[in-house]
Amino acid sequence: MPTVSKEALERWKAHVEYVKSVTTTANAVYARETKEQQLKRKERAVKDYNFFVQTYFPHYCTDKATGKLTPCASFHIKAARYILDNPQLLAVFMWPRGHAKSTHMGVFIPMWLKIQKTPTIHCLALAGKSEDSAIRLLSDLQAELQYNQLYEHDFGRQYKAGSWSVGEFTTQDGTSFHAIGRGQSPRGLRDRQNRPDYIICDDLDDDELSRNPARVEAATEWTREALMGTFGAEGGRFIMVGNLISKCSILANIMETPGVHVSRVNVYDKDGNPAWPEYWTKERIEAKRILVGYRAFEKEYMNNPITLGAVFRQEDIVFGKMLPRLQQYVQLICYTDPSWKATKQADYKATMLVGKTKTGEYHLLKAYADQTSVSNMIEWYYSIEKYVDGRVPVYYYMEANMLQELLLEEVRKQGVARGHVIPIKKDSRKKPDKFARIEAMQPLFEQHLVIFNQEEKDTPGMQVLVEQLLATERGSRMHDDAPDALESAIWMIDRRWGHTAENITTVIPTKSNRRY
Repeated sequence: MPTVSKEALERWKAHVEYVKSVTTTANAVYARETKEQQLKRKERAVKDYNFFVQTYFPHYCTDKATGKLTPCASFHIKAARYILDNPQLLAVFMWPRGHAKSTHMGVFIPMWLKIQKTPTIHCLALAGKSEDSAIRLLSDLQAELQYNQLYEHDFGRQYKAGSWSVGEFTTQDGTSFHAIGRGQSPRGLRDRQNRPDYIICDDLDDDELSRNPARVEAATEWTREALMGTFGAEGGRFIMVGNLISKCSILANIMETPGVHVSRVNVYDKDGNPAWPEYWTKERIEAKRILVGYRAFEKEYMNNPITLGAVFRQEDIVFGKMLPRLQQYVQLICYTDPSWKATKQADYKATMLVGKTKTGEYHLLKAYADQTSVSNMIEWYYSIEKYVDGRVPVYYYMEANMLQELLLEEVRKQGVARGHVIPIKKDSRKKPDKFARIEAMQPLFEQHLVIFNQEEKDTPGMQVLVEQLLATERGSRMHDDAPDALESAIWMIDRRWGHTAENITTVIPTKSNRRY
């Protein structure tokens, strides 16, 4: 029998009081209606999932910031209909954090299935990464079935016996609900003649597990063999919910199972439109992105796990002093990797100012990288020009693409308006594979021949570059525009200045001679 902490019991009591207070108050309105009005509401609730959720769960749907009811997202409704229409299914719902995946799959949808003309849920098993997490999730479901006065008013008394705190309870119609932790034996799990027909795996993965491939494989086998094996001959619904926190994970493995239905939702689409705009507005998404940082945001909200240090190691990202005078650099290159759009799903615009020393080091003096407007990108050029202040020639390059002529025309227009046009050359080389080019810089980093300006360490552009370098990994969907611009600047310096023995003397710093 699981041991429930005092904190968990206090949380349960507080949640129950909240459910009772909200639904009892709303239920007072129903007490004055006619039977016909009640019947119409019930009939609509059975068919209309969004109406069902907003009608019986106002305490979940109310936006605390606005005080208004938040409608379900389109993907919530689509998922509910799919689950209703498929009594036998194997499905993965890979949704971002904060998008109510546990609430819908573990509370709303089971309660919606119970009120259908022909109920198709008789024994629910809820699996969590631990027994504690499973019974906590089960407690939310019991709170609604036992204390939601709105639901009880229309569909009768629900709770019968048992408790989430011991991992199981039943309702008046004989439906049973069970909690089980990852790795526990579920064999023989049933209630009388009923074997599980609705199994939900909620966030089985965690960061610690994902770092151990052997444990991930063992947990995947437990899911496929022991947990799925609890179904009877009739089968049932197997539902896994979570977000893709690692490519080495149970969720990633289950997704590869033949016949699995995968619902993949990111916080916003390729055009920057929120998946749940009624709740997760663009402003809220941007605030969250800034708060958690690039890597965590990609993992938790974009289903894009990134392995830090797969190519570039943190210890090889070296910050140090630049040469005292710009005239001491044998070459200065300003290189831009442009993009046209400024949305949060578009490519980054990136501009790097790199100088090469006589000893063969590449000094990154300035770094700009952002999903910003073309006007701001052009402003970077004038900031660099002001920084150099005519002390040494700078060669400006921009990667050639089908939009380059439009971008260069915009540069010209703004230059004319300022009274001075930045002389930018096209880089029309046929570039090899992007990842291969970026990866080819790794030996330079390993030998500490690429030095970042320590005075620019806290600037947004430098931070984006470091983050994208550390996140570089073949096959990743992460942005890599800043490393791409850096590679192009280094390539252009070598092309213009030459790589001959008489021009370069390579110095590989050691612990005894490193200046940085």
